[in-house]
Formats: sequence, structure tokens, C-alpha cells
Amino acid sequence: MENTSLPPEIARRRTFAIISHPDAGKTTLTEKFLLFGGAIQMAGQVRAKGEARRTRSDFMKIEADRGISVSASAMSFDFRSYRFNLVDTPGHSDFSEDTYRTLTAVDAAIMVIDGAKGVESQTQKLFEVCRMRDLPILTFCNKMDRESRDVFEIIDEIQESLAIDVTPASWPIGTGREFIGAYDILHDRLEIMNRADRNRVAESIQISGLDDPKLADYVPADLLAKLREDLEMARALLPAFDRDAFLNGSMTPIWFGSAINSFGVKDLMDGMAEYGPPPQVQKAAERGISPSETPVTGFVFKVQANMDAKHRDRVAFVRLASGHFERGMKLLHVRSKKQMAIASPVMFWPLTASLPKRLGRAISLAFPTTASCALAMR
Repeated sequence: MENTSLPPEIARRRTFAIISHPDAGKTTLTEKFLLFGGAIQMAGQVRAKGEARRTRSDFMKIEADRGISVSASAMSFDFRSYRFNLVDTPGHSDFSEDTYRTLTAVDAAIMVIDGAKGVESQTQKLFEVCRMRDLPILTFCNKMDRESRDVFEIIDEIQESLAIDVTPASWPIGTGREFIGAYDILHDRLEIMNRADRNRVAESIQISGLDDPKLADYVPADLLAKLREDLEMARALLPAFDRDAFLNGSMTPIWFGSAINSFGVKDLMDGMAEYGPPPQVQKAAERGISPSETPVTGFVFKVQANMDAKHRDRVAFVRLASGHFERGMKLLHVRSKKQMAIASPVMFWPLTASLPKRLGRAISLAFPTTASCALAMR
């Protein structure tokens, strides 16, 4: 699936959506991504007071009032040497059509699961949409700081309900009140959660295997014994991580953490950066469009009206498939065969908007539009 011949500026981009059942912690996870990516200074919370409630992805008034995502929102930011294009999607089934459309514009997905509830109905529906598009999926088991189900039970349910191989990328140490962190299987390190500061990255301790005596300095004896026993069983019963299997959609790595406590989030971001796919070839009527091609091509994946309460507007969200877009550029509208001058493109960022002069591949761009141009362009 991965194209290894892409130029570095294209290959560093990761375009992905976050999907889940309502209340699994999807929007909270999105806010933490923005925080650790340096895009915001304080992560908003869906259920909080004052400034802390100003979640950037839930920017519509109805979303802020009801504490739910109604419309998909797209955000771009840098993380390490990578460029993340993140789409937060609605979880409620009433707004699932918006999510289905959005999943046509991404190269991968992060599936968020509640540690106490496991795989829920809307998660299954959205997973099937991802499977139809052969999207690689990373899984994040959230709310491990609350009372949750047995880890093996969660993994078994994912494998049986979704018919996909699961490989643990991390393993939780304790659950509920006893949850103190996780063991990073992929990098052989111990991650300790900080309950005092919810916006602080977990402390990482490099170790040399589960027999390292340093473990006893950070993990209570009973939890350490259980960790060693569980990991021995996991390595015997579960497959090791295979990136090719992950990229073709037959395997999902799973991380365990607590989004509201910022635990496990940076490890998940590292996983998306290191293992996630770069921009992919986009299917068109006659052929596939490679992201390395020079001509500007793109397709509309969503049209939304009345985003500005002061105007009767209509905005077309476009995924650029190739080329470098410049403001004022003329593009061919495929259905009408007419040239369109795009004079006022908007680089979408919730709560704000900017007019970009030049953009590269795998970027979500918004065009103020009329009914005649609310169709795909290439």
C-alpha cells in the first residue's frame, strides 16, 4: 500500500480520521493531539467549565451546548518532522452520513474504544466503512484510569466482532484506581502516568526487558508480577506487529491509555507518524491519481452550508490529491467542463480561518461555493 518513492515533503504527511461510538473520548483525544502537536496551549474538555470547555474541534454552537460532535472538522499541524491532517468525526448515528463522506478523504483511521464498554454498535458500522476502503486502523483503548474490562477480553472482542488481527503496541499496568501506566512493547520502555497534571506527557523510562531491576522502582510487586504474566501470555497467543499487515488493513495495533489524563496519546501519535501511510493514490474514473503528479487535482468530500451565522454561505471541503494549489488558480470542474477561478480558498481551522497562498498534497481545503460547483474536481 505504501509508496516509498514519494518526495520527502509528501511522504511526511499523515491524513487520518478519528472514529468511535459516542462518548468513547474521541474529541478529548483530538484535543490532546492538538496540544502535543503545539497547535493549542490548553486542551479543551467536552465536559468542563469556562475556557477549558472550548474544544477546537467541536466549534459549532450546538456542539458546545450539547457536548457532542455534529459535524466533521479538519485540522492540520506539525508533529516532530511530520505533518498531521486530522479529522474529528461525529460519533452519533444521526450524523453518521457526515462521517461516511469524510472517510473517503483520509489514508488511515484511529479507532477509539471505551475500556469498560468495548466494541459498540457505531464503532462496528464505522469500522466496516473503513474496511470497504481498505484503510489501515490504529486502535486506542481509552479510559483505562476507570474501572475497565480485562485486557484479553477487550482484545478478543475486537478480533471476534471486527474480524481483524490485534497486536498490542502497549500493555496497561493496573486498571481503574490502580492504573499507573503502561509498558511500551514496540520500544521496550515503561510509561508512568502523571495524575496531577492532565496536560503533561507521561514519564518514559528506558528499560532492557521485563527482567530489568529498574522496573521494581516504579511498579508495585503485585502489578509487576501480573504484567510479566500477562505479557508472556500475550506474546504466546497474539501476533507480533507486522507493518505490511497493518497497511493492508488485516491487523490493528492497540494502545492503552487515558486521553483526559494525556496518557498514551503521544505514543499513539508516534505510532501514526512511524507506521501510518503517506498520501495514497486516489481513485478516479479513468485512472489512479498519484500524489507525486504535478497537475493540481482534488475531490470534494463534503459540502456544508451556513457555517457563518452572519451569511448564507456554502463551503465545499476538498482533499487535494496532487500538485501545489495556489490562490487564484483556475481549475476544471469535471461535470460542467468549465474553468473555475478559486479566488477565496479557506485553510480550515475550527474557530479560525485563513487564506492560504500555496498548498501541497493531502490537505483539506475549503472553497466558498455555489450549487453548481459542489462536485468533485480533479
